[in-house]
Amino acid sequence: MKEELIISGRNIPNIDPYLHIWHWQIPIYLFLGGLAAGILFFAALFTIRGKSEQWNTAVKITPIFAPLALVLGLFALFLDLKHKLYFWQLYTTIRLESPMSWGAWVLMLVSPISFVWVASYLKEITPKIWTNSKIVNLLIKILIKPVENSEINWEWKWKFVRNFEKFIQNNRVGLAWITIVASVILGVYTGILLSAFNARPLWNTSLLGILFLTSGFSTAAALNMWLSKNPEERKLFSRFDIVLIIIELFLIVHMFMGFLASTEVQIEAANLFLGGEFTISFWVFVVGIGLVIPLIIEILELKGFHVPVAIPAIMILIGGLIFRFVMVDAGQITRYLY
Repeated sequence: MKEELIISGRNIPNIDPYLHIWHWQIPIYLFLGGLAAGILFFAALFTIRGKSEQWNTAVKITPIFAPLALVLGLFALFLDLKHKLYFWQLYTTIRLESPMSWGAWVLMLVSPISFVWVASYLKEITPKIWTNSKIVNLLIKILIKPVENSEINWEWKWKFVRNFEKFIQNNRVGLAWITIVASVILGVYTGILLSAFNARPLWNTSLLGILFLTSGFSTAAALNMWLSKNPEERKLFSRFDIVLIIIELFLIVHMFMGFLASTEVQIEAANLFLGGEFTISFWVFVVGIGLVIPLIIEILELKGFHVPVAIPAIMILIGGLIFRFVMVDAGQITRYLY
């Protein structure tokens, strides 16, 4: 008998034994993108409905976090790039079949909208910005000028900025319609970015886009509920969040039912969460702490039981973040190569 020794030459880091090229930057980016999309959606929705004064926090205060989330998310994405100096090439072409191309251009639209939205309300939310602070005074010298004997005691320094501000304020409903469409596309895109990778069975489901959109809107509703000082506004967003959590739970269950009724590789992908290595992180931290417990707390709150609003809000935000980490890490493990 002749014996042969077969030696494999494959030893590729981050690919063998399974793909692992996306690290913490991607789930951070997906979480912040979804959160920003939800924040801008609610702000635009209430503006269109003429409720900007009634639901002041959602329209004027919480949107401050949208440009911050987008900047931090884009910075995390930038850190993940292999060839960082060539990021601009994403904007030299439009590829309709590429989710990344869609995402790059949607972010190009949403990011300036978020800054313009906040700037258009800046006088209302910071009427007394003229102080003795050295930092504030430095900003004032660069961007704005003081106005005496006025309720809002500062003004933009440049005339073209003042004219643009008035234009935006006079056309807020039109801007809101653009924002609401762009925010939905951004929220869906955070899930489609993963589902477009057909070679990853866990991500290869059409439910992922709507699931990430729902999760992003839920985290935004939780943040609005947490920041608002208006009891009626808190109750409104608590009701919104209850509906969104129920939809999210339905989509999660439906997603796993689809996996278990599909091919062997997708059954194995589902098994990562049904007794596998992601069982505790997903069902305890994402579903339990991030969805079910906040759902129960918010229902009890609406029934008259007093629970600090920060508790369910923080749980939902943490659960949404862990959800992205779990989906990104688990998806890279699943594969068709057997």
